Amino acid sequence: MAPSSSISADSRTRIEALREALATRVVVADGAMGTMLQAQDPTMADFQDLEGCNEILNVTRPDIVRSVHEEYFAVGVDCVETNTFGANFAALAEYDIPERVFELSEAGVRIAREVADEFTVSTGQQRWVLGSMGPGTKLPTLGHVDYVTLRDAYQRNAEGMIAGGADALMVETTQDLLQTKAAILGARRALDATGTRLPVICSVTVETTGTMLLGSEIGAALTALEPLGIDMIGLNCATGPAEMSEHLRYLAQHSRIPLSCMPNAGLPVLGKDGAHYPLTAGELADAQEQFVREYGLSLVGGCCGTTPEHLRRVV
Repeated sequence: MAPSSSISADSRTRIEALREALATRVVVADGAMGTMLQAQDPTMADFQDLEGCNEILNVTRPDIVRSVHEEYFAVGVDCVETNTFGANFAALAEYDIPERVFELSEAGVRIAREVADEFTVSTGQQRWVLGSMGPGTKLPTLGHVDYVTLRDAYQRNAEGMIAGGADALMVETTQDLLQTKAAILGARRALDATGTRLPVICSVTVETTGTMLLGSEIGAALTALEPLGIDMIGLNCATGPAEMSEHLRYLAQHSRIPLSCMPNAGLPVLGKDGAHYPLTAGELADAQEQFVREYGLSLVGGCCGTTPEHLRRVV
């Protein structure tokens, strides 16, 4: 017997509205998160002495995380990704806190959920929350960590986000197909365990070499991932839109499910002050408009180097 659903009737209505939007129009997500958090100069105390662990801010400085979501919703995006990119076993184990996966996942989603609901009421435009499930720092194909450990931790990751009120689960920036499978199947196990039906989106990362980090081409990724029951597949990170075009073309020609694209603001340019992403807001908007026209994208947004101004232009 299937478990009873752990979400309310209002939540089910909201999730079905997201499915309908993805099926009938272009849904716009947000842009970069980490750089906007760092721009607010959180202290080592804010990080609980775990420097760089942005997910800790979900419990120590929810006001900072909230402000990022507010900036993106204010420019008109339909949905934001949660500050949970590193709320997985591999990333949190680097800080010796892998047991906090559920806690930090739920906290990150609750912040985004509150802001999304406030903007829905104040603007009359339905806003949604995409639960970000990042790749972590370990590649199971290379033996850095075993598959079952990853899968079970991703299940806890997803269960936390379901409890927090996510409208979809987004497995993103994936570089190793075995890690990607662990995240997707962990997400699906969480959905089964909680009796919920959220869309599962998968976004792979193709390097400038034309393959994923471990050498898989986009065709191999589609062949491996589409049968896992994901609702959408796409690309994010690593490159700007120009370098993504041919991979999107392949997906448009061969995928049986909808497509997403969240590029960086171009390829980083190293200068005396560090890396700079050169793509302007107008250029990103033009690229996404072309991709929507040529490849029929359902979900668009931005990744590294993109700002609220970039997304305002995309909207």
